[in-house]
Amino acid sequence: MASPSSTPTASRPFPPSWRLSVLIGVYEMLWHLLLPVFLLFLWRRGQREPLYRAHWDERFGAVRTGLDRPVWVHSASMGEMRGAAPLVRALLAAGYPVFITTLTPAGRTAAHTLFEEAIAQRRLQVSYVPLELGWAVRGLIQRVRPRAALMTEIDTWPVLLATIRRQGVPLAMANAQYPKKSIVRDRKWGGFRAGIFQAYELVLCKSETHAQRFRDVGCERVVIAGETRFDLPVSPQQLAAAHALLAPWQLATASPGHRPVVCFASAIVGEDEQFIEAIRLVQAGLQAAGLPPPLVVYVPRSPQRFDTVVKLMEGAGLRVARRSRVLDAALQPTPDAPDMGGIDVLVGDSLGEMYFYLALSQVVVVGASFVPLGAHNVIEPLALRKPVMVGPSIWGIEYPGVEALAAGVLQQHMTIASLSKALVQLLTSPTDYARAIDGAEAFYAEHGGATARHMATLVPWLEAR
Repeated sequence: MASPSSTPTASRPFPPSWRLSVLIGVYEMLWHLLLPVFLLFLWRRGQREPLYRAHWDERFGAVRTGLDRPVWVHSASMGEMRGAAPLVRALLAAGYPVFITTLTPAGRTAAHTLFEEAIAQRRLQVSYVPLELGWAVRGLIQRVRPRAALMTEIDTWPVLLATIRRQGVPLAMANAQYPKKSIVRDRKWGGFRAGIFQAYELVLCKSETHAQRFRDVGCERVVIAGETRFDLPVSPQQLAAAHALLAPWQLATASPGHRPVVCFASAIVGEDEQFIEAIRLVQAGLQAAGLPPPLVVYVPRSPQRFDTVVKLMEGAGLRVARRSRVLDAALQPTPDAPDMGGIDVLVGDSLGEMYFYLALSQVVVVGASFVPLGAHNVIEPLALRKPVMVGPSIWGIEYPGVEALAAGVLQQHMTIASLSKALVQLLTSPTDYARAIDGAEAFYAEHGGATARHMATLVPWLEAR
């Protein structure tokens, strides 16, 4: 569904006012002054993640590419990169070479993993995005010569966007969202960032709610296209590996009466102690109902926390197994794997295997929601038709969170006690569980197809350029 302004029009100049132009200039000057501090920050981050210390030339726009007028796609993080993957694949299938930039090493690694074949075929290239220095962004544009630039989610780097427009590169945003929390913050800062959104000539939004917010800050052309994460392919290898373990591990996902399985996905700092309490309450509730103790699949968000989480779990008296030690590279049990019947928690200390962990589980609790960080992605568990629960903070998943809550396929709980009670209820009531599964099935079917909607608008827009 497109807004009334969905027909192509001549783009307005950007920045639209001398005030915004001056503010962007002051902002860039501050970047030059504080550049040594930021570079030191990157170097220190490199102590934990060595890729922060690599490819310094790309941070200053010194890239080389043999791609012919590629579509420049920027996804800052690993999550954004994975969410944009269906769209990138659609662009490649339509014959467009793609130049990807990302901000973080995790995003860069994800891009290389997702598009290994296209990189080998020299149809796609990955780089770090330049720093907020006009000359660095100009250098990248002059070397890459992009047909258009496509940012994802909510990118408002003032120098990056202003320089793209000043260099005459068409600019759009896909999977666009403007969370309510961001609106409140932008108003406190005098609307500077809200004004930056006017750099976008085309905004492809997740929902009508977000679309109206972009219209309110002056975006010219706004189209409702949905969320391409709904079109992410589910790894058949991971699903098959999980299904092969259900019966040997005697999990209820395979047969009623066996061990119930709860997944805590993307748990972050500040939630571990809360979720350990939830595990204890669920164990007690299931025992009172005469059911076997649950297997908890616990997936920390950051690999740097794997060891810490294991120590916390063991310190709480829980019997812990690590995926890296009980399963081999093919997700098959290792020769010395313990009897999982005696394990309370399987810690998912691996990357890129979320569908495997979700497929083992009956119900999923999504992290970053029991701390004020807005929650992580709920689309992946919904893709596997799993009931999903979150905590009080869900501003980061406003879409599809609001719609999923209204449809009853997402439960929000304000306290750990409430969450634990709901988990026990779902795991002890076959009727409630079957209803939740049916709801997730219908919801996912309704919200799929976003990639096709994006491409229906993007292809004519790109060809007009």
